[in-house]
Amino acid sequence: MPVRSVRRLTRRSSQDREILRLAVPAFLALVAEPMFLLADAAIVGHLGTPELAGLGIAGAIVQTAVGLCVFLAYGTTASVARQIGAGDTRGALSQGIDGLWLAVLIGIATTAVALPAAGWLVGLFGADAAVTEAATTYLRIALLGVTPLLLMLAATGVLRGLQDTRTPLVVAVVGNLANVVLNVVLVYGLDLGIAGSALGTDLAQLGSAAALVAVVVAACRRAGAPLRPHLPGVRRAAHAGVALVIRTLTLRASLLVMTYAAATLGATATATHQLAMTIWTFLAFALDAIAIAAQAITGRFLGVGDLRLTREVTDRMVRWGLWSGVLSGLLLAALSPLLGGLFTPDAAVRDLLVPVLLVAALFQPVAGVVFVLDGVLIGAGDGRYLAWGGVLVLGAFAPVAWAATALAPPGPALAWLWGSFGVAFMGSRAVVLLHRSRGDSWMVPGGRGAGVPAASTPT
Repeated sequence: MPVRSVRRLTRRSSQDREILRLAVPAFLALVAEPMFLLADAAIVGHLGTPELAGLGIAGAIVQTAVGLCVFLAYGTTASVARQIGAGDTRGALSQGIDGLWLAVLIGIATTAVALPAAGWLVGLFGADAAVTEAATTYLRIALLGVTPLLLMLAATGVLRGLQDTRTPLVVAVVGNLANVVLNVVLVYGLDLGIAGSALGTDLAQLGSAAALVAVVVAACRRAGAPLRPHLPGVRRAAHAGVALVIRTLTLRASLLVMTYAAATLGATATATHQLAMTIWTFLAFALDAIAIAAQAITGRFLGVGDLRLTREVTDRMVRWGLWSGVLSGLLLAALSPLLGGLFTPDAAVRDLLVPVLLVAALFQPVAGVVFVLDGVLIGAGDGRYLAWGGVLVLGAFAPVAWAATALAPPGPALAWLWGSFGVAFMGSRAVVLLHRSRGDSWMVPGGRGAGVPAASTPT
């Protein structure tokens, strides 16, 4: 075999090991989260239906607030990885500390604004008195845990940027186990009801945040990076996060369009859609693990300034995403007749779920490519393009989703809606991201990404 071919194979093997080293712990951490959320629901569910419904409403409010701040993890991963690639560990950790302080500021502001409005926020859902009371009780306590949650996001982003996905995995597993134990003790042992569940979750989040921050602080001390807030750096982190917030908003708006469209088709279609979206989201965790690896690897290689290697490893990760999507699609298609029975005894829902899951399976390979390229561009600091791309995708998808439900025959209307999701939403995202990735404008070498002002390291 020619020497050049041997070198290429060796390089690919090294890249595969690097992808796996980062992606496998990230995948396990991502999967751990919904597993323990299901345990929370089971604990509260035994208190009664109003409490379970209240948990759902309060959880949706908290998850929306925290979900919009996911840039604290994604943006921090990209900026820290770039500085690591550029050989500036002290500068990388300084940017990470800026992200932690930004998380504290946003968390305090969110709690201060939302806490007095908790009753009003719950009231927007129009639930009955018992559900509203349970949701308000849970929400008021859960809001006290927003700052630790955001610190967990920011600290996880720092560690991923440092190419460490194992520590977040360990903390996620230990923290979620502690959450289950605390929920059981406080809800049943001390008879605190749904308030005990919220308090137990807060305590588990506080402990997890403390553990992650302690690891980051220890790294800062080893590198001589300052721990005090650096206001220009905090402002830069906030400015860089705006584009990712817009991106996240457009993605969530598209999913809300799906839910609204499904709701117009009746209760059976709505329940089926909820199950299908739950299964789709679970599979997305597996594919998103490669995207997290892409964020860290892309940022580091661009920080090094090696554009050829950045392009090469991007193509490699896209192939990983594609084949992972093919595998998840085949599994979903094979299991589609069986999955409905795990969730509901309703025969109508089970029958309707099968064709919907088959449609979802068809677009898994597209999702694999989309998630990886999304991670690549986030790692490159190309948030502005992602924001505009999200707006374009939402504009393309919304009318197609409406047409799919309004014009399709009543029976297969939900499958048509999911077809529009695959073609107009995932397909549009694929076109937008592939178009960008084929060019070179996102590959900005050095310690900062496209559109990010130069940073001055605090002394």
